[in-house]
This record gives sequence, C-alpha cells and structure tokens, in this order.
Amino acid sequence: MSQDAAIRLRLPPAFELKSQTCADKADNRDNSDYFVTMAERSEHREQSPSEQSLTGATEARGLEALISRAARAGKGPAPVERWNPDFCGDLDMEIKADGTWFYLGTPIGRMPLVQLFSSVLRKDADGKTYLVTPVERVGIRVVDAPFIAVEMNVSGSGDDQIVTFRTNVGDVVAAGPGHPLRFVDEDETGGLKPYVLVRGRLEALVARPVMYELVEHGEEIDIGGTTMFAIRSGGEVYPVMPAAKLKRLSA
Repeated sequence: MSQDAAIRLRLPPAFELKSQTCADKADNRDNSDYFVTMAERSEHREQSPSEQSLTGATEARGLEALISRAARAGKGPAPVERWNPDFCGDLDMEIKADGTWFYLGTPIGRMPLVQLFSSVLRKDADGKTYLVTPVERVGIRVVDAPFIAVEMNVSGSGDDQIVTFRTNVGDVVAAGPGHPLRFVDEDETGGLKPYVLVRGRLEALVARPVMYELVEHGEEIDIGGTTMFAIRSGGEVYPVMPAAKLKRLSA
C-alpha cells in the first residue's frame, strides 16, 4: 500500500469516528472506551517537505494516542490475542536488528512511545508482525526479533535454576514453560543466536554480552543418548549444541 493510499490516524479531538473504515468493525459494546479516528487522505497531490513533516508529526501523535488507549498505558501489554480487527494496510515502521524502532525512516527516540507500541505488537501465524487494537491491525517490518534481551539474572542451581531476562522495552520473563529458549546457528559468523519467547509468538534476541553470560551457566547433559551442552531454567532443559562440537569450537 502506498503512503498516499495508507489510512491516516488522527487525534480524536479533531475528528469524529468515520464510517466505512476499519473502525466500523469494532465491538462497541466491549470496547466503548476506545475511540479511534481514521480517515483516508482526500488529496493525492505532491506535498512540500514542510507539509510532509507536518503530516508525519500528526500521524505520530495520532498513532501514539491510539495505542496509549489500547494499551491502557502503564498496565502492561494489551490483550491483542483476543482482538480480530480488519487489516488496514502496512505502516512505515520498522524494528531494526539492534532493537531500534524507526517510523517514516526516523528513529523513535522516546522510550515511553516505543513501550506503548510494543504493548500492542502481535505476530500472527502468517509470520508477519502487526500493531493491533480492537478496531484495526496494521503491518510493520521486523528485521530479526521485535525485542532484545539486554539483562539477565540467574537464581538457584541444577533443576531449580531459573534464568530471568529483561528486554529493551521492559518485559521481564523467566525462561521455562511458556517462555522457552532456542538457539539458532548464525551461518555468516559461525556463532549462535539465542532467543527467548516473551509472549504470543514474539521473541527477544539475547544480546551478545548477555549470551556470553548465559553460556557460563550451561552444563553437559545427556539428551536422547547424546551429550549436549545445555541451559537449565524453570525445570526445562534447552540444548545449545552437542558438547563435542562445543569442544571443537573452543579448541
């Protein structure tokens, strides 16, 4: 979808809820406190740089206001898995491999805004990632994982060991049932990329310094007759690689 055809998000005080938009599909009985205003651009003439800047600022404010309502700011992630709104097109928003969020090609520097966006993220079975509210679903681009695990803590030992991660957007998750770890071979470097499931299908890539700390808590464990180097957490065992391979790499 081109930017000209994209659905515009506006601040509620300036506009009334439009008809014949994605907003019409909202269940007003269950979401009466969500007021989303969307309007399609009525003019398709080329805009001047100043007009484009103003449009981008308006969109950002409107999107921020929309998501702040949907996320119930300060009360954790929104129940996006329960919402099934219409798809309203793709938004020019991207999460880079280092976890930096970009909107209209510009980094989003306000962490509270990034946290609001992250609270209404959902990755669907089609492999695509969306910002979801009760009345609309817009696609965004994710280069790798939507979150980065930037800190970890280990408590206990053996079967009682628990590895807890903090993400760059403030999620705190303990690896274990419901939040598994997985390790992916990085072909271009020969290294590993660990991921932890945060919620839904959304994962956090474990930052490299944190990964080095994580593997210090690994151990050799027999899994299906093969000695594996693995990580224990929350009563689960997560294989990293065969112990023999690790020894070859470490030689």
